[in-house]
Amino acid sequence: MAGPGPAGPASEFADAWRQTGSLVALREAIEAGARVRHVVARRAGLSDSELIALQHLVRTALGPAELARILDISTAASTGVVDRLAERGHVERHPHAEDRRRTDVRVTASGREEVLAHLLPMFTALDTWDRSFTDAERALVERYLRGVREAFERVAGPAAPAQPPPSEA
Repeated sequence: MAGPGPAGPASEFADAWRQTGSLVALREAIEAGARVRHVVARRAGLSDSELIALQHLVRTALGPAELARILDISTAASTGVVDRLAERGHVERHPHAEDRRRTDVRVTASGREEVLAHLLPMFTALDTWDRSFTDAERALVERYLRGVREAFERVAGPAAPAQPPPSEA
């Protein structure tokens, strides 16, 4: 059986890359985060898309088209996500305040609790961990993570605008 053809520049870089402990820890954190999302969705009886939609709606009301962009799905599929969440009582549709043709989707108290209750153990552990750092250490971690986000955006494009944390929603 023949092996792959000649390596290109991406393979050559990857083969020569010696990752530092911080890069390995970052990869592990990303993988753990993906598992958390999947596990929480399964425990809540939601699809991954439904959970992601709820996580964004906890922060702010959004229209179905905005959710479609966030979820990287069609507006028709986004409407299906909203329909399923509304059937469970987790979201409600409201007329847009300024444009009667648009609809805002807002999380209900039960929808907010559904997301936050499953994530509470993680939030409390992260809060304790974060409080163990000095302001200078947190500033360095923040700088690192913002650089990580910029690196991700080189592949995926810019993320949706930053939203306030759930505690401020």
